Amino acid sequence: MKAFMDEEFLLSTKTAQKLYHEYAEVMPILDYHCHLVPREIYEDRKFENITQAWLEADHYKWRQMRSNGVEERYITGDATDREKFQKWAETLEMAIGNPLYHWSHLELKRYFGYDGYLNGETAEEVWNLCNAKLQEDGMTARNLIKQSNVTLVCTTDDPIDSLEWHKKLAEDETFDVQVLPAWRPDKAMNLEKPDYLDYLAKLETASGMKIDSFAALIEALKNRMDFFAENGCTVSDHGLEYVMHVPATEEEVEKIFAKRLSGETVSRQGELQFKTAYMTALGKEYHKRNWVMQLHYGVKRDNNRRVFNELGPDAGIDCINNFAPSSEMADYLNGLAETDELPKTILYSLNPTDNASIGTIIGCFQDSSCIGKIQQGSGWWFNDNKTGMIEQMTSLANLGLLSNFVGMLTDSRSFLSYTRHEYFRRILCELIGGWVENGEYPEDYKALEKIVKGISYNNAVRYFGFDLEKK
Repeated sequence: MKAFMDEEFLLSTKTAQKLYHEYAEVMPILDYHCHLVPREIYEDRKFENITQAWLEADHYKWRQMRSNGVEERYITGDATDREKFQKWAETLEMAIGNPLYHWSHLELKRYFGYDGYLNGETAEEVWNLCNAKLQEDGMTARNLIKQSNVTLVCTTDDPIDSLEWHKKLAEDETFDVQVLPAWRPDKAMNLEKPDYLDYLAKLETASGMKIDSFAALIEALKNRMDFFAENGCTVSDHGLEYVMHVPATEEEVEKIFAKRLSGETVSRQGELQFKTAYMTALGKEYHKRNWVMQLHYGVKRDNNRRVFNELGPDAGIDCINNFAPSSEMADYLNGLAETDELPKTILYSLNPTDNASIGTIIGCFQDSSCIGKIQQGSGWWFNDNKTGMIEQMTSLANLGLLSNFVGMLTDSRSFLSYTRHEYFRRILCELIGGWVENGEYPEDYKALEKIVKGISYNNAVRYFGFDLEKK
């Protein structure tokens, strides 16, 4: 029997072990998509205790605590941090087979030097150990990023953001990890939301432009893109219900937008026509600027209205949406490709049954302007587990070129979550190592080194084109 999470964790063959320890383990991390708070990085936040670091905004953990029958006051309520940690520890011991079990113990091992396992009985021991460790200078936000061997971070930022903390970080010569904004313009697209007009007023203020037409909306967004670009942004990100393609004429889109500006409700058909025009206009602008476009889709959000009304979004009440017609996504990409205005694009679906459709669609739009120009993103959210990662990479290998894959992203609000890259890399090496051991790929370590290091780090460096020497 193997020891629990030893140095060969998830690595069952000699080939997998060699690939991981000699190639993957030594590579830095390019965190091209996350939800870290730039202000916390600039102010070099120091956590008072492990509950703040682990449970403060982690809806992954909240979901499992609710699944274990924990009262909400111990999750997001007024219970003490020690009480919340106890309830999490009691929940974790029930999480056999769940990636949270592995992530949590990797974090305890790598950042706190704890080789045991967390449960209700060991909670006090772990609480005291972690809290003492968190008081050390090496456990601040910046130092956690540094010791994780991260070279660059892209946060997730709204077009109206002042980017104040990004500017301060760029000017701070004491911290040599770049922290760049990533453009997330969902609120300007979601005209069905009750507060849409309130948001447009904020966008008018930020851009200094009157938004009285769809054309003016796009110009205001271009204005803000210029500002983001001045602050190092080269990456966009969209959270979509699905990638739609419901074309309309310019006149029809202007009428739809004018109707919403007047305070009226837009029909579902009109909403989809507007969003198609919006995504097309922005896609063309990304191509012009050589920005990467990330499309996250396949989500049904905020399903439990009682919890939403109490806690708001990102409360652990989202689920997979199985409505995502691949034909419309292909048509959307084709609309941009027809005029040679398709930007580098990464497609992520929350629904694992979309793997094959994504794999076939991306093959339709590759060209010589960039290696792997259209990417299937890593197993996202409910899929960033062992099974989800294996299925995503196996599908990509079957239908495309896994070797050109840009690899893992953190997609987290936690400074401790960089162990997810270790988890991913171990699974990657186990998968490739198994193919080699089974005679499905030669024992050519020169080629294997290039593949493993590429997926771990080098492919993302090349694909995004960040200037890693700049600071």
